[in-house]
Amino acid sequence: MRLFGKAGNKSGWLALVLTADGVQAVAIERRTGSQPRVQLAQSYTAPSGYPGSILFRVARDLHAANYHCTTLLGSGAYQLLLVEAPNVPAAEMKAALGWRVKDMIDFPLEDATLDMALLPPPKTSNAANTQAFAVVARNSILAPHQQIFWDNKVALDAIDIDEMAQRNISALLEPEGRGVAMLSFDADGGLLTVSFNGELYLARRMDINLSQLLETEVDRLQHLHDRITLELQRSLDHFERQFSFVTIAKLVLTAVGNGELRNYLAANLYLPVEQLDLASVLELGDVPDLEQAEQQRVYLRAIGAALRAEVAQ
Repeated sequence: MRLFGKAGNKSGWLALVLTADGVQAVAIERRTGSQPRVQLAQSYTAPSGYPGSILFRVARDLHAANYHCTTLLGSGAYQLLLVEAPNVPAAEMKAALGWRVKDMIDFPLEDATLDMALLPPPKTSNAANTQAFAVVARNSILAPHQQIFWDNKVALDAIDIDEMAQRNISALLEPEGRGVAMLSFDADGGLLTVSFNGELYLARRMDINLSQLLETEVDRLQHLHDRITLELQRSLDHFERQFSFVTIAKLVLTAVGNGELRNYLAANLYLPVEQLDLASVLELGDVPDLEQAEQQRVYLRAIGAALRAEVAQ
């Protein structure tokens, strides 16, 4: 299976994301001339603590066969690498990219599945070489993940990753001709992405998680805010040197506590800083709970996964 699989038209995408204690499900319908409509966003707890034990029931109750289905790999299940794309014909690109990244991963390439996303070169450039994101997942992790869905009669059309899911949301927030930086936090840590013209151009992980940012001790929280600000400044400065043709319009931050981090970043970064409001880019009438910033944060990755563009094969 391709990690970034594509499929033709059904009713939309249904993301079924395995969590520590169950399954998150989000379904989104893309509509020509209208905002994408979130049809459902629900969480299901597995009594046994094993997500696979309820997956069949969840898929049956949600009529998964009527959708294209996707899921997410956990952040530790793959490596995402930005490399110069080999100057070879398109049909040979994936194999050539494999040779380029084989010394950058900590396991044999023959034990992995590789997929890629090519970055469009700037329109003003005549350079032959472009850059590409390569995502490499261990088969020993990918195969059991797929098997859970196979065993529960869920046909996956795609398997996605956090960075691309966040890009799908960021792409909706882009002003014409400018990019958007987006920063989110969950139990696994922070994720900074930059999208431009709907493409992912930057992905950086931060080893600061959501529970740390809910710290009430003032000095510790100040230290975390300083670290985040410094990492953002360094990452964005490096990005501007590497992709000088992209102007970042703003930084969009997911809900974190009562807004101290957003206020701190707004006071210390040169970019405007906004809190994510999915109601500005998605139709949420079917799922009114998603009007709440905290619920948007909880379902962020699953929403991004379900925002895949439908492309006919």
